[in-house]
Amino acid sequence: MWSVVDKLAALDRRWIFLLMLLAVAIPILFELQFDETPTQQAQAVFDEIERLQPGDPVLLSFDYDPASEGELSPMASSLVLHCASRDLKLYFLSLYPVGPQMIEENIQKVILPDFSDYVYGEDYVNLGYKPGYEAVVKVIMTDLRELYTTDSRGTNIDQIPMCQGIQSVQDMKLIVNVSAGYPGVKEWVQYAVTPYPDKVRMVAGVTGVQAPYMYPYIPKQLRGMLGAIKGAAEYEELVNEAYIEGEPRPVYREGVRRMGPQSVAHLLMIGLILAGNTLFFLQKIHGPAR
Repeated sequence: MWSVVDKLAALDRRWIFLLMLLAVAIPILFELQFDETPTQQAQAVFDEIERLQPGDPVLLSFDYDPASEGELSPMASSLVLHCASRDLKLYFLSLYPVGPQMIEENIQKVILPDFSDYVYGEDYVNLGYKPGYEAVVKVIMTDLRELYTTDSRGTNIDQIPMCQGIQSVQDMKLIVNVSAGYPGVKEWVQYAVTPYPDKVRMVAGVTGVQAPYMYPYIPKQLRGMLGAIKGAAEYEELVNEAYIEGEPRPVYREGVRRMGPQSVAHLLMIGLILAGNTLFFLQKIHGPAR
């Protein structure tokens, strides 16, 4: 037995790398998927959108870029699906320079294929990107038109039917922010929600590394939050069950699909940690290898 312990303790680390490769590759090749049980935070995001009435204006700020698209794109697609299914008026903008690209991608993936009755300018609009980081938030909280005189296509905002009567972000029934970092959730909380706690409600989706820093804002400033691909998968389950009959299109299962390799890899990591600690204590009992 002790010889086996010594051999395992001296195992070439390349075998561990191979195990991790297999743990990621096999779920991808065989498309392994696991059912997700929504947590309280995913349910809170879902409920916050559910409380809105058809025609309510919602601001969707997609503050991310292709570098974080793997985590955030699935939740962004499900958020658009949910809002459009509720027949809400969608006002898209971004604090990231390539954010409008992420917005258009979700419009192409979700609204155009599945919501043919949605008309640009009447039901949804892409206001695009403005430089200035949190300064943009501070300005549009009192006067949207001071910065956004046109949409991303160059159309005058006064000529867009759904923008008539909208003076500031305070007119929105909900802010939905999908954020990769700075500027993002924290800036929206500090400069939009905190100064106007009785007028502004907000939910968010964030990357895994960002999530722990946002928990102090729950539930007062943030009504709910989706954390990384896990949160996206949970939210997908809620939205798909409520609004999709039959098998969802692959775009609405991306979070669940991506959780397969991650779940198996995490189980392997836990197993390796337990094995490593067990070998360590066995060696302490047995003494140094001979």
